[in-house]
Amino acid sequence: MNFKNIHIGSLISQRVVEHSIEVPRICNFFKCTEEEIERMYYSKSLDSEILLKWCKLLGYDFFRLYSQHLILFAPAASIVYNAVSGKKKTELPQFKKNIYTKELIDFILELVESGEKSRSQIINEYKIPKTTLYKWIAKYTKDKR
Repeated sequence: MNFKNIHIGSLISQRVVEHSIEVPRICNFFKCTEEEIERMYYSKSLDSEILLKWCKLLGYDFFRLYSQHLILFAPAASIVYNAVSGKKKTELPQFKKNIYTKELIDFILELVESGEKSRSQIINEYKIPKTTLYKWIAKYTKDKR
């Protein structure tokens, strides 16, 4: 899975095929035509309300793909920057940003194992702590032996 370039329509289409969901059922659920469903399959992005409906219909959290993108490509601002900028409290819910899923760990380890990226490149590009990366390597490569 390429978390950098997410084409949500093709991923939805893939999930529909995997679960053999018939088009009339989808059209009934969305109250739209087959052509509109096809357009969704070809869309790189979808409105969040429509994506939420797809999540419910297909039993898959498509929003998590975007969360993984944020973890990899939009690292948390540094503490020094936040202190200087006078970061204000918010009433919006706050979530832990660095929750690494098994899919994300597998993606990172595949980059290392294939030689596509070095360990130092991963640490620098994705802002994954060195100790975390080495713990993943020790834990998950041991499991594959």
